[in-house]
Amino acid sequence: MARNSKKIGRNEPCPCGSGRKYKQCCMKKTSDVAESLAEQYFRKHKIRLKSARDIEGIRTCGELVMATFDEVKKILVPGTTTEDINTVVHEFTVKHGATPAPLNYNGFPKSVCTSVNEVVCHGIPGPYVLKDGDIIDVDITSILNGYYADCNQTFFIGTPSSEAERLVDITRECLRRGKEMARPGNHIGDIGWAIQQFAESRGCSVVRELVGHGVGFDFHEPPEVPHFGRRGYGVKIVPGMVFTIEPMINLGKRQVRTLDDHWTVVTKDGSLSAQFEQTFVITENGCESLTPFDL
Repeated sequence: MARNSKKIGRNEPCPCGSGRKYKQCCMKKTSDVAESLAEQYFRKHKIRLKSARDIEGIRTCGELVMATFDEVKKILVPGTTTEDINTVVHEFTVKHGATPAPLNYNGFPKSVCTSVNEVVCHGIPGPYVLKDGDIIDVDITSILNGYYADCNQTFFIGTPSSEAERLVDITRECLRRGKEMARPGNHIGDIGWAIQQFAESRGCSVVRELVGHGVGFDFHEPPEVPHFGRRGYGVKIVPGMVFTIEPMINLGKRQVRTLDDHWTVVTKDGSLSAQFEQTFVITENGCESLTPFDL
């Protein structure tokens, strides 16, 4: 039997029998069914969901990033310069057929970010000599076979102060709590809410000027992932999203400033700042880290 191909007008009665106009009833539903979730998210949010093949590519890049961290850890002792860290990261990355993503990114002059003590992020490696009691955040992003993976960790140099230990423990826990909220059906705002609630309950503050981000096909993609916020706000989280969560937590006040090099961000009050970051893929039941370390 031939199918009736007559096009239904927007203002005609809906064929479902609801008594409502087609435009107010099933027209939108029909459109949504025809459009895949990936198409919807790109059209509405410019978010590119990743296929199974893409996720494996990011995972492989993430494995290289974590292997690079293993090399860096070997030299994180008093007397090492931040330039030494840059050398290790650059040489190891290139040796394994990858590219350091920070190098020449919008003019950034080095292959890794090294942020010491009151430096929140984007510290430029150079002649600074690490001292006993310093804390340093090392931020590594690599590009391998066209895929990006991004991770950072804060480390102690020698013996940390009790305040530094407390800050780093709180920051690590912030990332863990953010990760718990990164699951289908939740919203991006739920991640920031969980982080902010915990950090502030411990007397610390959350940097607001810098956020997590989508990653995988490029260094920075939608969505932005703030580390503060309200539950139920922001983009709904769905499988196939890949993004970083990277809370920057200050021991003092949350305000920051950027130095004259136009990159280095420091706390305004000179207080210590720490950060941890992983690249996560949203699965059907939760999320998986593609740059895993213990939380």
